[in-house]
Formats: sequence, C-alpha cells, structure tokens
Amino acid sequence: MELTDALRTTGSVRHFNAEAVADDVVYAILDDARFAPSGGNRQAWHVIVVHDPAVRRAVRDLYLDRWHDYVAHLLAGVVPFSPLASPDDRAAALDQRNAAVAASDPTGFAETLDEVPVMLVVCARLDLLAALDRDLDRYQLVGGASVYPFVWSIMLAAHERGLGAVMTTMATGNEPAMLEVLRIPSNYAVASVVALGHVTTRPARLTRRPVEDFTTIDHWDGAALRAK
Repeated sequence: MELTDALRTTGSVRHFNAEAVADDVVYAILDDARFAPSGGNRQAWHVIVVHDPAVRRAVRDLYLDRWHDYVAHLLAGVVPFSPLASPDDRAAALDQRNAAVAASDPTGFAETLDEVPVMLVVCARLDLLAALDRDLDRYQLVGGASVYPFVWSIMLAAHERGLGAVMTTMATGNEPAMLEVLRIPSNYAVASVVALGHVTTRPARLTRRPVEDFTTIDHWDGAALRAK
C-alpha cells in the first residue's frame, strides 16, 4: 500500500467479522509499529494482548461504564469530557446518565467489546514520558506524543495486512480498576484499548477539514495557508 493511500484511508473500524487473527499476525503488526517515534527513544509502552474471556469481559464492563457517561454528554448537548467543561455542563451530562444506559444497544461496539478478534491494551510508563506541559496550569497533553504515534502505527500496520483497527480511550476513565484487572504497575497509565480484526465495514471515504481551515501563517489569526 502506498503511504499516501494509507494515510488517507486508515479510519477507525469498529465492525469486524468472526474470523480469528493469529498471534503471529499480531506480533508482525507490533514488530512494525515499534518503530514509531517517542521522546528520547524511550519507547515507554507496554502492550497486553487480552485472550482470557473473563478479563475481556471485565475490560468491556469498565469501558461500557464510561461509554454510558460519554453518551450522556451527547444527550446533554455538550462535548464529552471536555477539559474546559463548566460545572453546568457536567451536571447536565450527569442528568442524562440513566437515559444513556437505557439507550444502550446490545449489539453495539461498546457492549460487545469483549468479542473483538484482537484486544490490545496499550500502557504508557509515566516515569519515562517527557511531559513538557507538566507544570502548566492547564490540562496535560504533551506526554501522549511518546505513546500515541505507536498506537497509530499499530493501526497503519493492521491496515497494511488487510485488517481494520480502532484506537479507544474510554476505559482509561476507569483506570484504577483497569490497573487492578490487568495487574498493571502503578507507574503506568492506560493509554488505549485497541481493537482490531478482519473488517466487515470500512469507511468508504474519510471526511476531514481542508488544510485552509486549520493552518495559518505567522500568527493564529494570520492568513490561511493555501495550495498554489
């Protein structure tokens, strides 16, 4: 697959058929993904391939709990888990929690997460992350730059092999329980639960904002960068 084609067609896939994916294929995917960039080349990730059905169900339950919170935000008309959410936004979402649970789809991705062909839990070693925004008085973001390129590379490597994948972060909302269920050391964070498998439905065409919408010259309010 050409790189440009891969970049433009590797969308999130949440619909898989029942065909199994061998551990050898998972190994090959991770073998390619490990060349992702990371701060200081410290490669501060650890991947758990979850086979055990009981552990899978436990991860699903923790994921689904936060998915209901996510849907509650949508029902309330607010951005889910925004770092800048107001107390009113949070209260409005909480008021919709029961409605979100009632709207749960038994065949949905969150509700059937334990059935995905491959479940990967990607962890980040906190003491190895270069979080340059650690001491700023705002939401911390930069440390993820040493982990999420690796997750994206997993998605690209899966696509190269005719598979689909999705990077999710929902279960991190229940991280203390995730650490216990998966026996993860306390100096690690749960960065993502990645599902991958053989695709039943792949997005035919990804839609994204044009470059002019998000790129300016010299200043935030500068002229838009345009192709000549």
